[in-house]
Amino acid sequence: MSAPDGSPVGAERSIGQLFASATTEMSALVHDEIALAKAQLKQDVKRGAVSSGAFAVAAVVLLFSLPMLNFALAYGIRTWSNWNLALCFLLSFAANVLITAVLALIGLYFAKKAKKGKGPQKVAASVKETAGVLQNAKPHPRPELPQDRVPEAIEAVARSSS
Repeated sequence: MSAPDGSPVGAERSIGQLFASATTEMSALVHDEIALAKAQLKQDVKRGAVSSGAFAVAAVVLLFSLPMLNFALAYGIRTWSNWNLALCFLLSFAANVLITAVLALIGLYFAKKAKKGKGPQKVAASVKETAGVLQNAKPHPRPELPQDRVPEAIEAVARSSS
């Protein structure tokens, strides 16, 4: 088993290696946070697109269906009921308004969902939390070195072997 920088686990690592490892891990964390923000923003944009699409369909249905549907429905009601033709046209218009209202409600539902999307805010909070944890991080106390590992003993060995 080895550490992220390739050194064996349990081996003493220099401050430079520790700093390089911490820098690499921070960089990976920032990249992951950015990827998360992109994914959440993409989801919010998709909800907004569904909302605007539903509103557009509602408008198109109301606009293009009114003449044909009103005439067909009004004459159909007149045929079935022998009511006044004006009343039949009002009933056919009410049916079109009902369909439009349902589509508009669907659009409103998705618009509210897109507005409530807090993807970037969640990521910003997570980054602030990570920064707060790192600011409060303190190095662990180092255990006492055995007598043969004391810096003076290591220096003496280094001088004698050179």
